[in-house]
Amino acid sequence: MRAWRGRSGRMPSIAERRTEFRQLHADGCFVLPNPWDLGSARYLQYLGARAVATTSAGVAFALGEPDGAVACDVMLAHIAAIVAGTDLPVNADFGNGFAEDPEQLAQHVRQCVAAGVAGLSIEDATGDRGTPLYPLAQAVERVRAARQAAGDDVVLTARAEGFLVGRPDLDDVLTRLQAFAAAGADCLYAPGLRHRDEIAAVVGAVAPKPVNVLMSAPIGFTVTDLAALGVRRVSVGSGLARAAWGGFVRAARELLARGTFEALADATPFAELDGFFTADKSRRR
Repeated sequence: MRAWRGRSGRMPSIAERRTEFRQLHADGCFVLPNPWDLGSARYLQYLGARAVATTSAGVAFALGEPDGAVACDVMLAHIAAIVAGTDLPVNADFGNGFAEDPEQLAQHVRQCVAAGVAGLSIEDATGDRGTPLYPLAQAVERVRAARQAAGDDVVLTARAEGFLVGRPDLDDVLTRLQAFAAAGADCLYAPGLRHRDEIAAVVGAVAPKPVNVLMSAPIGFTVTDLAALGVRRVSVGSGLARAAWGGFVRAARELLARGTFEALADATPFAELDGFFTADKSRRR
């Protein structure tokens, strides 16, 4: 387990967390797990996570909404709560910036930065099934606006969403990521890659800038495998939230359909969770 930070009672400052997060991207490969609420964030810190990232889908599902339906002010409040409630650098899954217009996007990015994040991601997906991606020139303009608004100390990740929105054109993804890198993105990310050659192509196309790879399902890779391909950062998106939902759905279906309780045998013991949060509260006094 990772030694608890801030034993003197002082949480690391926002500036210190931003410096630490940027340094994590300098070499090697690190895991960036995605909590969906404050409790899961604190437990990930306890397990040794060096940083965490929010998950838009995980938050949405917890609020009874589909992904993409959470309003900007609600998401900003969630991000601020994770920042305030952990000692770790926090990366915000900030969707498309909750804006079409680059100026409005920049305003929202400034609000996200003011919440204390160490990093944030902006994607090129529009949310419109008919036109799922912003045209390249507009997507680049949006990254450039986010870069200017974020400042120099916040890690800006630019996402090319083609593989997630039904446009699995690797050449287009590479073109977009290279353009985003030139526009000032610190880290590049193409969620939905599933093959070694695709991942290697992305890493090579934007080198020496770091690449984030999404592993939200068991598709045959380990962190060691990804590190060997040159990946710098590995996140799981909504994977942990969906794993928790998986346990809930199995137990709830059994309870309501059969009136039995066998699935509850897999539940984390009450004493373990209550003991952890009791100790956590004591540490934070």
